[in-house]
Amino acid sequence: MSRKFKTMDGNQAAAHVSYGFTEVAAIYPITPSSPMPEHIDEWAASGRKNIFGNTVQVVEMQSEAGAAAAVHGSLQAGALTTTFTSSQGLLLMLPNLYKVAGELLPGVFQVAARALAAHALAIFGDHQDVMAARAAGCAMLAESSVQEVMDLSAVAHLTAIKTRVPFINFFDGFRTSHEIQKIQIWDYEELKPLVDMEAVQAFRKNALNPDAPVTRGTAENPDVYFQHREASNKFYLNVPDVVEHYMNEINKLAGTNYQLFNYVGAPDATDVIVTMGSSAQVVESTVNYLNKLGRKVGFINVHLFRPFATDRLLKALPQTVERIAVLDRTKEPGALAEPLFLDVQAAVVDGGRNIKVIAGRYGLSSKDVIPADIVAVFDNLNAENGKKFFTLGINDDVTFLSLDRAEGVEVETPGLTECKFWGFGSDGTVGANKSAIKIIGDHTDLYAQAYFDYDSKKSGGVTMSHLRFGTNPINLPYLITEPQFVACHRQSYVHEYDLLRGIKKGGTFLLNCTWSPEELNEHLPAKLRRQIAEKELNFYIINAAKIAAEIGLGGRINMVTQAAFFKLTEIIPVDDAIKYLKESVVTSYGKKGQNIVDMNNAAIDQGVGALVKVDVPADWKNAVDEGGHKAKPGCESCPSFVQNIAQPINAQAGYDLPVSTFAGYEDGTLPAGTAKFEKRGPALFVPKWMPENCIQCNQCSFVCPHATIRPILATEAEVAAAPEHFDTIPALGAKDLQFRIAVSPLDCLGCGNCVDICPAPKGKAIVMTSIDSEIEQAEAWNYAVNLPVKENPMKKETVKGSQFEQPLFEFSGACAGCGETPYAKLLTQLFGDRMMIANATGCSSIWGASMPASPYTTNQQGQGPSWANSLFEDNAEYGYGMYIGVKKVRQQLAEVAAKAAETATGELKEALEQWIEFANLGAATRQRSARLVAAIEAEGATTPELKEILDKKQFLIKRSHWIFGGDGWAYDIGFGGVDHVLASGEDINIWVFDTEVYSNTGGQSSKSTHEAAVAQFAASGKRTKKKDLGMMAMSYGYVYVAQVAMGADKNQLMKAVTEAEAYPGPSLIIAYSPCINHGIKAGMGKAQEEQRKAVACGYWDLYRYNPQLKAEGKNPFSLDSKEGNYDEFQNFLKGEVRYASLAKAAPDAAEELFAKCEEDAKERRLSYVRLQKGFEEVK
Repeated sequence: MSRKFKTMDGNQAAAHVSYGFTEVAAIYPITPSSPMPEHIDEWAASGRKNIFGNTVQVVEMQSEAGAAAAVHGSLQAGALTTTFTSSQGLLLMLPNLYKVAGELLPGVFQVAARALAAHALAIFGDHQDVMAARAAGCAMLAESSVQEVMDLSAVAHLTAIKTRVPFINFFDGFRTSHEIQKIQIWDYEELKPLVDMEAVQAFRKNALNPDAPVTRGTAENPDVYFQHREASNKFYLNVPDVVEHYMNEINKLAGTNYQLFNYVGAPDATDVIVTMGSSAQVVESTVNYLNKLGRKVGFINVHLFRPFATDRLLKALPQTVERIAVLDRTKEPGALAEPLFLDVQAAVVDGGRNIKVIAGRYGLSSKDVIPADIVAVFDNLNAENGKKFFTLGINDDVTFLSLDRAEGVEVETPGLTECKFWGFGSDGTVGANKSAIKIIGDHTDLYAQAYFDYDSKKSGGVTMSHLRFGTNPINLPYLITEPQFVACHRQSYVHEYDLLRGIKKGGTFLLNCTWSPEELNEHLPAKLRRQIAEKELNFYIINAAKIAAEIGLGGRINMVTQAAFFKLTEIIPVDDAIKYLKESVVTSYGKKGQNIVDMNNAAIDQGVGALVKVDVPADWKNAVDEGGHKAKPGCESCPSFVQNIAQPINAQAGYDLPVSTFAGYEDGTLPAGTAKFEKRGPALFVPKWMPENCIQCNQCSFVCPHATIRPILATEAEVAAAPEHFDTIPALGAKDLQFRIAVSPLDCLGCGNCVDICPAPKGKAIVMTSIDSEIEQAEAWNYAVNLPVKENPMKKETVKGSQFEQPLFEFSGACAGCGETPYAKLLTQLFGDRMMIANATGCSSIWGASMPASPYTTNQQGQGPSWANSLFEDNAEYGYGMYIGVKKVRQQLAEVAAKAAETATGELKEALEQWIEFANLGAATRQRSARLVAAIEAEGATTPELKEILDKKQFLIKRSHWIFGGDGWAYDIGFGGVDHVLASGEDINIWVFDTEVYSNTGGQSSKSTHEAAVAQFAASGKRTKKKDLGMMAMSYGYVYVAQVAMGADKNQLMKAVTEAEAYPGPSLIIAYSPCINHGIKAGMGKAQEEQRKAVACGYWDLYRYNPQLKAEGKNPFSLDSKEGNYDEFQNFLKGEVRYASLAKAAPDAAEELFAKCEEDAKERRLSYVRLQKGFEEVK
């Protein structure tokens, strides 16, 4: 029977099938698999029924280990259970995978296969995770396309039920999980008859049950464990037959030809490639191409990887085969080769076939493999001295394993249109293209494919959307290199990237910019003008930013540019496109309110008519840049890392870097302070200082998320020697110095929090203005930040004084208006020269250290925070390990210093004794350490003790130990570690960036999420109240605890930070951090104001608990915020989409939950009041 077509990605396809066979889904977020459980949660909330006529019970756990344990328990209770994971998440599930398999429970683990964190974290796709789990005893089924995910996921569920063997069903992360394709989908009624209901009944009957009790999970001894382990062999021997049976059932229904090992190619092939996953599509198209040229080649697509059915593989191989190349998308350092090769080679030997087998490694972390690579593999197979072990798609000039790509490979797909869009994270380009592809896929006979390529910035980075449309199915799982249509949605990109690389002659180029046609000659670089002319492009411009701003959409230009795209490409009639676009607006934005829908509809209408066709001057063919390439201010001379690694990566040319580039960086180390060389110029509007209004409060600098606005103190002589535009006014409180607020236009993201916070009574001292008029400030900024640092005229523990300290965290990849980074920046201003930071995976690790940008930097003495990330779940323990390691060395150093002091005299003796006495005091530690080093060097290191002190002099400084992470880490996956470290009593500081959701994975609910909030995994509003992490920590009695909110009370924040760092025990600071995931209706430019509102209405309380005061007989608890104006509480909730959307979707539930959320806030406040009064009244 014919199935319905629908346009979706691999995650949705997997979720669609799994929902049908699932009764319980135990879930936890991780990229790139999170969308699967998000779909399950949404469908369950909307009442969708599975094959058994029920909705799915969704439970979010605190970690993947917890999710796997819940899967295990739910299966033992007799419910068909599924989970979804990737990467480190799958590794955390490993112990339970062994248990679920050992106990023959029919669970399914849907895996968007992903790279593992080794020398660095990578969120992109390969098979490292599933290969690490291959020994657990689960059957393993692989898919190579979105359609295969739809078709074969059913086989995994059906076979698990029938055989009792659990399945890992996997497909390539991002490349398949996030690739959008037009595919045929199942109706559950088609799949229902395939379920072995007798096996389901047997599974239920076998479940744990007090009416027929049994004991499971026993301990066994050497006498029987081995035999008992072997007893399950028969279940595994049965799996290939059952998988084959269900594949045949699917084949009957869908008209497909799925086999355990699918062979494609010449029946008399001599050379064959074996692979699995999305690369199979590349190999198939290349095999067809080569066979048309007269070669005799073929390939095998592996579907069932475990159990590995040797007989089926040999049966699939033509008898004529002489050579096989096995491609593995994983790396096992130190192994002979990777797993698929070892299995294939063993199978060939076992079958007595005289075939040469060689091994290739490819595609780690979603690295593209293209037809030219596959031709190179076949050429290498044929070569007399071909490489037995090789790599693809890279240039390995160190161990020389790589194969060069073959030249002149042209694998044509007739009737194909290819389009590439350059967007800016958060401008809506990616969302618009997802919408466009679905409109084309669902409303035309065309096939459609979309894939999205990103850098590792948060919103504010570059996005590249790759869209293909055609009359035939599109099996091209790699990036577009020769588009017919290119759109650039950010004008600054004309200087940053090779936008038109590979564009076809006569193609179309659409540029969103604020320039008129007459100004293009001045603003477009010569290379771009030459390309436009030489390729005879149809060149259009549109001022989408102006239209979006006038309508009220801010930087969201997506609907304007999408309407323009449909007008230019005419893939479907424009009037139809507009109708479908407006329907998609209701679907996408309906829950955000009618006014949002109306604004987007206006954008569509205006976008169609706003295109301007540019008449390309003939002389553009000969365009040359006047005066050559000018380096950006501050980038005139760059460190070698920046020149050789950072700049190519930032220009999207990292794919071309050879292996030798990373000599010296093999362990993943990144030099500090490379972010300052990026100078991306990402903002359209940046701050302009108005000195005549300025009161020199430094608040603009205090709140800046990216450290791009700073107060500068300069002498008269420095002002005289300054470049143009270095305006100053006399400094208040700093005699003989001049003051200015410096802005870096090329680093600013244009959020506007500085303008919003400015309290100047005569009118704002900061205003937002076009970057075009402020670009001249770049030279002045560069001059300012390189001036000699002045002694701070204020106390650095004050709001104003803190900002005269150099931020040692700058220009990060965080979103514009980020609520987290101002805190991190402040901590580096106060303690950065001696900080050691352990950072949990999450937003703070992505904005804190994404290759090649290191925003953590050094002062003029070369000192700055050391920063390292281990994983998500273990960060507290990782930071604790750092502390213990340093503590041990310093304790030994103190003993050595004490011994040295016994014989020392004069200044040396005094310096030693002073250092010993105050070894663990942070204040003035540098001065004491410098005094001791100077004293030793003055006398000479004449004893072994003095020599040892000099050898270990970096340990003389009392380091400031910090553990950074978000609420997903602190409240959920890392809570056990947080608790243990706080309980240790050691002098460690934990900082929680509390966004109340898992920000980095897309806004999933955590135990920090409030009741009533709509988040991923809480589609119908969270039903339980926020966990009070601070109160839990206070119960120890010896932990310093504070809750802070920068925008609400900067002075309270300063007190909390300085007290916590000085406290000689553990401290925990929970910082309210507005996030782009909150959907703040006023925009992220009001992030600081949102914090003020949160405290003012009683949503968030400020307090400090200082155990030292208890020892002094004082009240240790200080409730620092006034009681909230609860009349404003629900208005605050309605100002954020995460709450307001519930009111739109389920008004009755929203009213009840909002009231409950308010009651929770009052109750929480009351608990703090009782605590404060209790200390005062009960002695």
